[in-house]
Amino acid sequence: MALLTTVLAASAGCAHIQQPERKVYVISSNAIDVGSNNESGTGGSGAEAYCNELEKKCFKTCWNRKPKLSSIPKGSGRHNEYCTELCRQEFMNCVKQQEELERQESQKKDLYFRDMDSALDWIRNHTEEAPPGTTVVVTGVVFVVAVMAGALVLSPL
Repeated sequence: MALLTTVLAASAGCAHIQQPERKVYVISSNAIDVGSNNESGTGGSGAEAYCNELEKKCFKTCWNRKPKLSSIPKGSGRHNEYCTELCRQEFMNCVKQQEELERQESQKKDLYFRDMDSALDWIRNHTEEAPPGTTVVVTGVVFVVAVMAGALVLSPL
């Protein structure tokens, strides 16, 4: 019986952990370059398929219009080369943007803390490991790392 009373008393003490307020906590007043020093993304077939469609639309639009360079006759072989080069560059830019989005998605992770002070301290010292979009759980309350008005903040969900 004494053991049961001890266990109940110990668990009741743990039940009184104060939960953090559901307010925005400023981690840093300057969020420039947050998460920019991380490894590059790997890309993927989804990004390439999306960008291929954009390239096809680009080519169709380019081919149906007179080239901006007056020395290239519409519908000529040079027109084809012009549109191919123009749209290939658009495709490459698209792939880079998609890879960056995939890289950012892959870096998101959930972090768990016992109290708000330890959460804020850890995030301030590990901002590269907790980019915007990272979920932070403090005593059961869910927050997300975000950039608001140029500041890095911890915002409740």
